[in-house]
Amino acid sequence: MDEKALRALLGQVKTGKVSLDDAVGKLKDLPYAELGYATVDTHRNLRFGFPEVVLGEPKTVEQLLGIVGALVERKQTVLVTRLQPDKAEALVARFPKGEYHPVARIFHLAQRKVKAGRVAIVTGGTSDIPVAEEAALTAQAMGADVRRVYDVGVAGIHRLLRRREEIQECHVAVAVAGMEGALASALGGLVGIPVVAVPTSVGYGANLGGISALLSMVNSCASNVATMNIDNGFGGGFYAALISRTKGRS
Repeated sequence: MDEKALRALLGQVKTGKVSLDDAVGKLKDLPYAELGYATVDTHRNLRFGFPEVVLGEPKTVEQLLGIVGALVERKQTVLVTRLQPDKAEALVARFPKGEYHPVARIFHLAQRKVKAGRVAIVTGGTSDIPVAEEAALTAQAMGADVRRVYDVGVAGIHRLLRRREEIQECHVAVAVAGMEGALASALGGLVGIPVVAVPTSVGYGANLGGISALLSMVNSCASNVATMNIDNGFGGGFYAALISRTKGRS
């Protein structure tokens, strides 16, 4: 249930179209739905403007079907991240209105339209695209207008300069890069908007599975850069969409 649905329900109670007992029945599982193996936060959509997101990787098919079913039953948008193909196949079979995006490893089933601002997803290289797509699809699910600017890293920084104005027109940018992670600082110095940095584990030995890129981004001298954890495209896309939603209102 979101704010719009709650207001509509309370309005129906006020006018007598819905009885008090029926309204209590609709609200009885707020703020959560207890499934035994999961306590689904059905109140988050009301508090946050977007429902609870499900991490798919460690969960069984049966658990995912139960959790997604609880969200669908309550007409909440579903976003499952880090989802393996066999689990995605089971979800799509049960909920055919949903769609699986294999590059991003995301299952998305939209129930209500939401609106955010403009988000640019920028990558250092082509190898960063899986993490970038996780960010892009997350931001899109939250209603953002996403602009993809891929493979414009500092090894050929003229490519980034050519796209600077396009990025600047957005409310926020997500810089996704591995290796030494220099993209976030370079981009932060070129645009006057918030930059969400997402380090990736792409790189050779001294990249240390993304730690080098993470440290570079955390130590960025660009004052408009905030850094997510390694390979956390979901976190980058979610945070960027929240910022863009606020900017869009203003």
